[in-house]
Amino acid sequence: MRRLVSLDLSSFFSNYVLKIENPNLKMLLQNLTGLRELYLDGVNISAQGSEWCQAISSSLPELRVLSLINCSLSGPLHPSLSKLHFLSVVQLDWNHMSSVVPNSFANFSHLTTLSLKECGLRGSFPDMIFQVPSLKNLDLSLNDFLTGTIPQFYPNASLRTISLRGTNFSGPLSNSIGNLSMLSEIDLYGCNFTGPIPSTMATLTRLIHVDMSWNFFTGSIPPFYMSKKLKYVLLDHNSLSGSIPQSFFSLPSLITLTLSENHLSGRLYEFPTLQFSNMVELDLSSNKLGQIPESFFILEMLNTLDLSHNFFNSTNFPDFINLPKLQILDLSNNRITGEVPNWIWEIGNGKLDYLNLSSNLLIGLQKPYHIPSSLNILDEHSNQLHGELPPLPPYAYYIDYSHNNFEKSIPLNIGNSTTYTSYLSLANNSLSGAIPTSFCNATQLQVLDLSVNKLSGTIPPCLVQNLKQLGVLNLGGNNISGHILNTFCVHCSLEILDISQNYLKGSLPVSLANCKSLQVLNVGNNNIDDGFPCMLPSSLRVLVLHSNRFHGQVRCNKSWTNLQLIDISSNNFTGYLYTKSFSGMMLGKAAQLESDYIHYSSELSGGQYYQGTVKVILKGVEQEFVKILTIFTAIDFSCNNFQGEIPDAIGDLISLYVLNLSHNTFAGTIPKSLGNLTQLGSLDLSTNQLTGEIPKELTCLTFLEALNLSNNQLIGPIPSSPQFQTFSTDSFQGNTGLCGFPLNISCRHTDENDNVPPTNPYRKDEAINWDYVSVAVGYVVGLGSILWLLFFCRNF
Repeated sequence: MRRLVSLDLSSFFSNYVLKIENPNLKMLLQNLTGLRELYLDGVNISAQGSEWCQAISSSLPELRVLSLINCSLSGPLHPSLSKLHFLSVVQLDWNHMSSVVPNSFANFSHLTTLSLKECGLRGSFPDMIFQVPSLKNLDLSLNDFLTGTIPQFYPNASLRTISLRGTNFSGPLSNSIGNLSMLSEIDLYGCNFTGPIPSTMATLTRLIHVDMSWNFFTGSIPPFYMSKKLKYVLLDHNSLSGSIPQSFFSLPSLITLTLSENHLSGRLYEFPTLQFSNMVELDLSSNKLGQIPESFFILEMLNTLDLSHNFFNSTNFPDFINLPKLQILDLSNNRITGEVPNWIWEIGNGKLDYLNLSSNLLIGLQKPYHIPSSLNILDEHSNQLHGELPPLPPYAYYIDYSHNNFEKSIPLNIGNSTTYTSYLSLANNSLSGAIPTSFCNATQLQVLDLSVNKLSGTIPPCLVQNLKQLGVLNLGGNNISGHILNTFCVHCSLEILDISQNYLKGSLPVSLANCKSLQVLNVGNNNIDDGFPCMLPSSLRVLVLHSNRFHGQVRCNKSWTNLQLIDISSNNFTGYLYTKSFSGMMLGKAAQLESDYIHYSSELSGGQYYQGTVKVILKGVEQEFVKILTIFTAIDFSCNNFQGEIPDAIGDLISLYVLNLSHNTFAGTIPKSLGNLTQLGSLDLSTNQLTGEIPKELTCLTFLEALNLSNNQLIGPIPSSPQFQTFSTDSFQGNTGLCGFPLNISCRHTDENDNVPPTNPYRKDEAINWDYVSVAVGYVVGLGSILWLLFFCRNF
């Protein structure tokens, strides 16, 4: 087929139906010398760079279109491709090049389209390719390791689309971008560009799509007043400041405007209602904007409106009832007061999908309730809502009524209204009564948080027996009593279990071992009487047994390699201290680079996640950690009956930040190995029976902010270092043998005696001078007589 001009064997959507093996690529193409267009998209070629590049360049001298998208090609891009002088379109997306882009691509004088999306490009992209006079479309997106800058553009350049999304391009943008008079689309999402957005972009009349989000742009936003065709403007997650240009509110074609996560302030202008009717998505969240213009209330095409995290304030709830297509409304983290009107459920003609009114100053919900069945996410946490708990949306999978003032009991049939709910939080209210057993019918529940209320009664056994998908159960801070029943199912999915600050008694159930994914267990402040729970799974990260009646030795034949925080303080544990079970705290700085927060998330929760919290005694004060970093490590064994020496092996726990062994009966010296704990910020060894000197190795703890060695039997000088100079006398009191700063006890006499050699008591010059003794005795007798007389006379 020597006269064949175009060959298309693409199977792009057929998952490699074709595979080139016999004939191979060279045999297939060697006689097609007249071929001008070659489309093999989705064909499995599986060839190295030198192989496929030379097979094409040696056989197809007239080639104009080369499209090899998703062909399992490898790099590097071979220089032989430069022989294809007539190339106009090059599309090599979704291959595995792992290659730099050759400078020779700039020599393709007919090049109109260069698309190298997500093919593992690396190195610096040649600037001159941007300046090829014929180039219209350039797509280098999703090449994480590709770097480069955007050069100066000459007048009348032909570029129409530029996509550098997800690359490492950086630097400022030149005003010469205004020379791209044909530019219709520019996508710089997720790069590292800096400086201002060039004002000359406002003159580009053909612009349709602008995405410069997730960069480091500063300064003001160009007005884009001449871009009458502009449909999409995404400038979110930058550092832009100033006001939003008035022209944005009159661009006739604008569909999407996202300016969130910037520093924008000032007034918002009204939309000209007659000519402006195409806006579908408006996101102005996380700025410093105030007052919502009335014209926002009549954008008939609006589907998404996000005004969260601003300074909007209103004594009357904003009137969004006349938005017939609105499905997503987020007004959270503002200063909106008053009641939530009952017409809010009619927004979008009763088809509202997402409603977030959290973190405002709302005081109530107007009745009657007409909650639409379309609502999937309802978030009203952190307001001042009061009264009885309102009905739950029947088909919502995310509901958050936490941190309000709801009172009375939870409806007994609430579980029948949460058939589809995966996330439900009623925490931090004033709800009372028993936990309804109908929760056990909510088989989709993955997060149930009823903490910090006034709930009483017992824990329904079916909560952990029937709800096999439950990942978070938080009942802490209530008045729940009784035993924790041994009903944790074999397929337990719990990751966070918090039943702290209640009146629970008995022992921890052995069936907790079924919860193979358990990360956080908090049973602190109860009346549990048991030994140390060695049966807990190896997935454990946080264990809090604080203030119970646990007893016995802390010694298990297993190691919790992920354990980072353990608080067993204020119990009756005894015996010696073993560190073998806490090997997870031996991680060093390499692990810190991958830090995250302990949280629970799932696909069913709509991208939301549950954040684990815990209280820790830090610097002598109880502090609540709302976000528990996976690199935060702490040991609190205080207020128990541990004895023996503190083992040297504790110095191997190099990632420790908090160590509290106070109020025990530890004896012996302070291990020098504690100097290895370079991340330590708080150390409390007070009220023990420790002896010897304070190791000088502790001066290596440069991050140490809190130190308490009081009430021991330590002796000798307090080590001198800039860090130790910051601690008060309280850190060392109760050690009668200590001296030096900050104690008001001089070590001079100790130092002098240490430097004096041993003496012979029989040497004449060392004998007692009895003359001085006689004088001293005389003074004492005389002073005593005077004091006796004064005392006697006063009584008389």
